[in-house]
Amino acid sequence: MNVLDLPRPYLLFLADVTDLSYVKTAAGLRDWARDQCVAEWALPGNPLRLGLPVMAPAEAAGAGARALVIGAATMGGAVRPAWVPALVQAMEAGLDIISGMHGPLASVPELKEAATRLGRQLIEIRKPPASLPIATGRKRTGKRLLTVGTDCALGKKYTALALTHAFGRAGVDVSFRATGQPGILIAGGGIPMDAVVSDFLAGAAEALSPAAPADHWDIIEGQGSLLHPSYAGVSLGLLHGSQPDVLVICHEAGRKRILGLDAHYPIPPIEEVIELNLMLARRVNPGVRVGGISLNTSRLSEDEARRVIEAEARRTGLPCADPIRGGAAFDQLVEACLEPEAALAQ
Repeated sequence: MNVLDLPRPYLLFLADVTDLSYVKTAAGLRDWARDQCVAEWALPGNPLRLGLPVMAPAEAAGAGARALVIGAATMGGAVRPAWVPALVQAMEAGLDIISGMHGPLASVPELKEAATRLGRQLIEIRKPPASLPIATGRKRTGKRLLTVGTDCALGKKYTALALTHAFGRAGVDVSFRATGQPGILIAGGGIPMDAVVSDFLAGAAEALSPAAPADHWDIIEGQGSLLHPSYAGVSLGLLHGSQPDVLVICHEAGRKRILGLDAHYPIPPIEEVIELNLMLARRVNPGVRVGGISLNTSRLSEDEARRVIEAEARRTGLPCADPIRGGAAFDQLVEACLEPEAALAQ
């Protein structure tokens, strides 16, 4: 696994992105690495806020920030021209720039020139290690849990992190394995799966989660969805290379169609999602099982969330919980993931 030595703490840049679904990097750092976040900063006119102090680069640098993290994303992963003056301003204030975008920062002439002139770093998180192997398909020792989703941007990373913390509290030897730029920034290392050449995706997943002691758990952050017309390839490579023993199915309550596409792609019943993931996961691990369902209820009230979680658990016969809300339902999900006998028959 790539281990990164990053300049911390951070100023989180929200740019001009107003949809919370497209600021996952910034939101993830706020929620899971709050002590490393000095402030947030958006372009003029952007009303989106994450609840951190709002500071321009010079003020953030004065408060201790060492780098600006591009916390927003775009379809296609390119740095928008409107962002460039702000990024130059940050470098002039003494901050390095950290990016998880697909498009390299140094490919933008103004950014490259400013970094050279000012002696700043342009740090690319979405850069896989060199010489990744092709997958072998050989079974590895240790135990693995992979979060998979009905769609993108609905809680696979949060679920994996919450389960990692819960396993640790239970005295389990556990590691969080990051596969996307927010998770890599939180964990300090990982492999950005969506930047890996397709032939090496499963091999990268094998390298990310190598053989381990029999009682060790790797909790692997899922990416994309097998249902997503744009990103299913990444999801399948990660599924095969992870060889998971346990799957946790992640879904957002109320989401009816795939996010970010003009065409209408409905999300099928969760039972079909379970069947599809199990069928493909059994190719590399015949003993794989579903530990339960992680339900993102962030748009619901406490009472609405409780009713939806209880109804989904009754309907599917599987433990169901919102990991961020926690409680007894989440405790049951954790128990079912750890103990095969606690999981109901598939």
